[in-house]
Amino acid sequence: MRDIFLSALKTEIFKDRDKLRPDYVPERLPFREKQITKLGRILSVSLRGSRPSNVFIYGHVGTGKTAVTKHVIRELEKVALEKQLPVKTAYVNCRLHDTNYRVLAEICEKLGMSVPFTGLSIAELFRRFLRSIERKEIVLITVLDEMDALVRKSGDEMLYRLVRVNSELSKSKVAVVGITNDLNLVDSLDARIKSSLGEEVIVFPPYKADELREILKIRAKEAFYPGKVREEAIELCAALAAREHGDARRALELLRIAGEIAERDGAIQVEEEHVRRAYREVEHAKVYELISSLPLHSKMLLQSILHLESEKRAELTTSVLYNEYQRRCEERGIPPVTQRRVNDLVNELEMLGVVQTKLVSRGRYGRVKLIRTKVPRSVLEAALGC
Repeated sequence: MRDIFLSALKTEIFKDRDKLRPDYVPERLPFREKQITKLGRILSVSLRGSRPSNVFIYGHVGTGKTAVTKHVIRELEKVALEKQLPVKTAYVNCRLHDTNYRVLAEICEKLGMSVPFTGLSIAELFRRFLRSIERKEIVLITVLDEMDALVRKSGDEMLYRLVRVNSELSKSKVAVVGITNDLNLVDSLDARIKSSLGEEVIVFPPYKADELREILKIRAKEAFYPGKVREEAIELCAALAAREHGDARRALELLRIAGEIAERDGAIQVEEEHVRRAYREVEHAKVYELISSLPLHSKMLLQSILHLESEKRAELTTSVLYNEYQRRCEERGIPPVTQRRVNDLVNELEMLGVVQTKLVSRGRYGRVKLIRTKVPRSVLEAALGC
């Protein structure tokens, strides 16, 4: 172990691997100048003491929404501090703080308030929040990142409170910036929230392959020592990420993991083969996380499919699967869902890319659906704990 730890201190590849992590916000964000300018202009009125419009930001994963928003509020805070203006920002990741209480508590803590972890009602915490910002006489910009996670778990009550809060304030003002990957989220919100939150909309399109390549080149200069990454490795990272909705986060993750693989191998450069191995590792981790987070009955269905496939059945139909699923439910004392619901769950697993189905005609006996797994058995077994 000592040799491993000492060798880690002598890396000849990475200069600063953290420059490839998703939480790093660089000074320059290429190909997002339009979005930066629009968001900056919307929020700039806060420096004059006015309330900015609420902003709704959406786009696929890895299109730069969070990085751009953090960059803009960071620069806004610098100017406010320099000019001693009463502008404050509060960034909340709603995937980490996915209850109404924790979101509001996080905002309060960003304002320097001391909030108990639990014990207060939402109404009481909100009253304290109002009193605090009224005393401060500020313009507060609240950023709710991945707000779809909050809405799915706790509903849209907190969104409603925040977008309507200005009617209860006289000395302070609050604006909300909502960020989401879910393009249909706004349609599911209360009409009163929808009209207030959607005052300004900023859309982030996916990055193109050549844009990803340029982003990777810029970050590689910050993260690696000169000459330690082959051009072909960067090209491959960009091409693989471009296939997944132009996900810059995935491209950066691939390059970082490829660098770590090269480092472990004692290589002098990051090569294409290191990227391919990194891609396999990332895909394995993604599928593992997806399957391990499935609901109970979906997991039991997958366990049933694995068992039936191990019996070398030539054809695995939905009726055969349902019988095996029912048997497992009886063994565990769990009430089974209906066969119709099982068909829905199989369709959901197919949409996730875990199983594959095929409709086959049986002539006058009708049609049957054949099922098989698409994910390597070893990955499924590990994720399901088989």
